[in-house]
Amino acid sequence: MSVSSLPLRTILLAASLSITALACAPAHAFADDDARRAILDLRQQIKQLTDQNQNARLQLADQMETMQHEMTEMRGQLERIRWELEVNKRSSEDQSGGNSIQVGNPQEQAAFNNAMGLFRSGKYKEAASGFGTFLSNYPSSQLAAEAKFYQGSSQYASKDYKGSIQNLQSMVQASPTDARAPDALLIVAASQIELNNMAGAKASLQKIIKDYPKSSAADTAKSRLKLLQ
Repeated sequence: MSVSSLPLRTILLAASLSITALACAPAHAFADDDARRAILDLRQQIKQLTDQNQNARLQLADQMETMQHEMTEMRGQLERIRWELEVNKRSSEDQSGGNSIQVGNPQEQAAFNNAMGLFRSGKYKEAASGFGTFLSNYPSSQLAAEAKFYQGSSQYASKDYKGSIQNLQSMVQASPTDARAPDALLIVAASQIELNNMAGAKASLQKIIKDYPKSSAADTAKSRLKLLQ
């Protein structure tokens, strides 16, 4: 049967259905595409929020770790300051109980007093040099042990840690019963810590406790050892 032989009503109805179908199909397609895009956008937003949350957590963890590290460093710095104050206090005090020896040679006594004056005024490099000159000129002086102690103390204060260790260890070996010997070893330990020689510092502190158990330096040595464990 040809199209021309169909009733006009049938042809119009078929055309109407075709147009409706064509009109409706794109509408459904567009609706599906919009839904897909909305879902994809939502997924992307969720992913971005998740990533941001994860990054925020990582940043917070890094900040907390940094703060803990800084607090540890601050505690170490405070402890170091206390240690330096203790060492400087001991090196400045007269550990002989106020019985500093007075020699009969006026020039010898004046040379020692001049170096002590530099030490007490905080001119540590000059004091170290002054005590060195005194020891060169008067190696057998009754003030030699005291001069050696303050020479090493001056070197520690001026950050000549190797020189301080050498002179103070020499002083302790030559005069182990001197009242300043345990404090000399405290300064040796402090210098060794500055040079990152922890094993040497522990040995020096243990020597104080062993050889000078009744000295006030022994109490300080015990507290320092706990920090080095």
